[in-house]
Amino acid sequence: MYLSSQPNFSLVVIFSFPTARLQNWFLPAEVLQEVMHPSFKKVQMLESDNFITELNQPLNMATDPPFHQAYKSLIEDTSNNIFGKKLVLVEECELPLIDLSRILHNDNVVDESEREECKEEIARASQQWGFFQVTNHGISKDLLEKMREEQVKVFKQPFDKKSKEDKFMNFPAGSYRWGTPSATCLNQLSWSEAFHIPMADISASAAAFTTLSSTLEQFATTVAGLARKLTAILAEKLGRESTFFQENCLPSTCYLRMNRYPPCPVPSAIHGLMPHTDSDFLTILHQDEVGGLQLVKDGKWIAVKPNPEALIVNIGDLFQAWSNDVYKSVEHRVVTNPSTERFSIAYFFCPSYDTVIQNSEPSNYRKFSFREFRLQVQEDVQKYGHKVGLPRFLISH
Repeated sequence: MYLSSQPNFSLVVIFSFPTARLQNWFLPAEVLQEVMHPSFKKVQMLESDNFITELNQPLNMATDPPFHQAYKSLIEDTSNNIFGKKLVLVEECELPLIDLSRILHNDNVVDESEREECKEEIARASQQWGFFQVTNHGISKDLLEKMREEQVKVFKQPFDKKSKEDKFMNFPAGSYRWGTPSATCLNQLSWSEAFHIPMADISASAAAFTTLSSTLEQFATTVAGLARKLTAILAEKLGRESTFFQENCLPSTCYLRMNRYPPCPVPSAIHGLMPHTDSDFLTILHQDEVGGLQLVKDGKWIAVKPNPEALIVNIGDLFQAWSNDVYKSVEHRVVTNPSTERFSIAYFFCPSYDTVIQNSEPSNYRKFSFREFRLQVQEDVQKYGHKVGLPRFLISH
């Protein structure tokens, strides 16, 4: 086992068993001593004896989704408990940080070599990480703060109103989502709620919340421009025409997702959002300072350190296929917090359902439409409880 000593990394340690049982594990004494050192970022301990008791602590019943009632059988089924099975070590790191002022400023302000360097950084991060952060992105701090304020107001509405969003809140029917209807065990359950809003519906949405509607529209328009800029750069670095995105990824085909992750009594056992990859070309995320986003790097889960000045960008499945695996769509998840709620908002850069994803031969993937991809994902989730994704479309060489 390797414990990183790099200065930009700290360690998150999650125990799924009582501390007294650590000495029975295979860890060498010196590693065990280091793991138990108080300087670690986070140490969570979960004992099986108090699992059901903690999960049954009441939430804010007026506003929170009824997780306990809906998933009572999963919570009470002790066969789903995962105690004493593994020690999870999660390093915390800062994603590659890219200053976009070098490509967003006027040509007379920035040297061409700096502009090209910025483009190279974007492409390199997309290849090596599949995730990166951007600063000086053109979205004002005031707008981001206003978006957060309006988002909190909406989620603080009574659950009965949120769940009837088309009647009480003028959101499209089906836009409010919570939990995981297909979950058959605890590790398939997402302890979160969200409003999933197509861009085409934003101007008409939330008419009952006038300020939210205008803020959403302003945020969506600004972030959409950033997505078009980034995808054009990534296409250019592949030597492909960026007009593909102009023609196929229209405002009417993209959407926003406002997320809230309520406090979870046992964060070691339940995800805020299940491990997954994004079914789009590109995702742009604004998150608060609470943290909880984790991704896979070099076969290990790492925790993303929040940066209040940055937006997070990640590559989606469609871009990985379109780039023939040059850019990486990386598995990620959100872990829950026992005491603090977390908010984020994501913009998903998607094509029309009829858009065909293909690249030059020899290709790793057969060509497929976005509609076909979405239908396959839905079928797999229904059948297996999780998404399979791109492996379904690989060509056997």
